[in-house]
Amino acid sequence: MITALQTPASASHAVPKDMSPSGQGERRTIARRQYFVVLAGLCLLLGLMFLAGLMLGSVHIPATTAVKILANALLGDGVIAPDWRHAHEVIVIQSRVPRVILAAIVGGSLGATGMTIQAIVRNPLAGPSILGVSSGAATGAVIVMRWGLIGFGVFTLHISAFLGGLITLAVVFWVARTGGQITPTRLVLAGVAMSAILSALTSLIVLTSPDPQLASRVLFWTLGGFGTAQWKLLPLPTMTLFVGLVIMLLQARRLNLLLTGDESAIALGLDVARFRKLMFLLTAALTGIMVSLAGVISFVGLIMPHIVRFLVGADHRRSLFAVSLLGASFTVGADLLARTIISPLELPVGIVTSLVGGPFFIWLLRRDARSQGLPK
Repeated sequence: MITALQTPASASHAVPKDMSPSGQGERRTIARRQYFVVLAGLCLLLGLMFLAGLMLGSVHIPATTAVKILANALLGDGVIAPDWRHAHEVIVIQSRVPRVILAAIVGGSLGATGMTIQAIVRNPLAGPSILGVSSGAATGAVIVMRWGLIGFGVFTLHISAFLGGLITLAVVFWVARTGGQITPTRLVLAGVAMSAILSALTSLIVLTSPDPQLASRVLFWTLGGFGTAQWKLLPLPTMTLFVGLVIMLLQARRLNLLLTGDESAIALGLDVARFRKLMFLLTAALTGIMVSLAGVISFVGLIMPHIVRFLVGADHRRSLFAVSLLGASFTVGADLLARTIISPLELPVGIVTSLVGGPFFIWLLRRDARSQGLPK
């Protein structure tokens, strides 16, 4: 018995270097270092997008002036003495800062929501827009505008958008369920079908409305934008993103379990059905509130998770925070393009994100077909 045992020295030679505790610890250290480098890069990117958002637009403001105006607003005249035009201060503080913040919040929320949806349905082609959640939220808001159902004051649009997204998500999953399971193909097809139905319903509501101004307001909801951003609108989405991201991070291990399959997750003690329902409610709430403030911003929740998985891996304990940063940078950049390409006019932000996300989605479909060995 004694001769069959190995000493620590002989055991270290018997275990390959890659599998030894020291080798595993070294790999974890390298992975952790790479993760923080990626986070630092994403934070830097967001900072640059934020600065560009303050500078560029129908009126160009130099970077130094924009920074000094922002510093003066934060620190007061005693630290940074005003030496700029008052009009520039109004543009930066009252218009561009809340607009960039709202764009970042919406992008971060949609990025994290898309990654969560892809995990709970185990489908890399899923997302708030592909599953029809965004269209449902927009339709809910349009119904309230059409009939003036302002029963809860300023929160009515948020509540109606949330309910619209939630009902749409429930219908999509009911259609996609086959034999007690949700198949990826049926899920995407059901989402596309619901989006088409809701788009037609929204058009019908607009065409039959006696209000001639409803069409222009609905255009905002269907294509998205941040032109209506105001300071008083920021507390709700900020709190929503913070609470939602904290909940997702607390549930990151369970989201990781879903990636292994339902049977494995159930064997490890996870109530899959109950967990999915809770996460569906969370993602519908996040999407509904963001749509109620910025309209439908397509493809953010589809593109960003794939890029982040390539950068930091699929572990939700790391990827959720990273996808929020990248989603924020993407929407701020898309908004920047939307208001500078044909300046002084603005394009809806949804057009820019769709022009980027559409080709990316086609590429994902082609890659998925090749991975399954299907003919091109």
